[in-house]
Amino acid sequence: MDSASIGLLRIDHVGIAIPDLDEGIAFYERTFGMRCVHTEVNSEQGVREAMLAVGPDPANGCVQLLAPLRPDSTIGKFLEKKGPGIHQVAYTVADIGVACDALRDRGVRLLYDEPRQGTADSRINFVHPKDAGGVLIELVEPAPAHSG
Repeated sequence: MDSASIGLLRIDHVGIAIPDLDEGIAFYERTFGMRCVHTEVNSEQGVREAMLAVGPDPANGCVQLLAPLRPDSTIGKFLEKKGPGIHQVAYTVADIGVACDALRDRGVRLLYDEPRQGTADSRINFVHPKDAGGVLIELVEPAPAHSG
């Protein structure tokens, strides 16, 4: 890895805040032919979420739909303030610890001191939007593949 790299591998997903997850899934499937490949509830973050594959292979990137479980959640507050729309852009990283350390060394603020659990047992952290041109950037280290 060169000194400029933080281990970015690809765009992981674009997160979109919506008020109703089921309606959102139906819209993206009907309108764009996307396929829902994962849903879960993240009680800690107060969100129901779905990953929809863009194209036949989810490894090529997804749209993540985020609907609040409660009005005081991050997504609930986002919807109240801004309405539905893009919430974050997420990048897959090879090693979230290395990426976070490299960004901190460059003076970039992260939202969490330590990575947290994200979708499908991934490890995540966020770059503060004030340090990224107003964009909330999520870093995602996918869970290790299960050998079978």
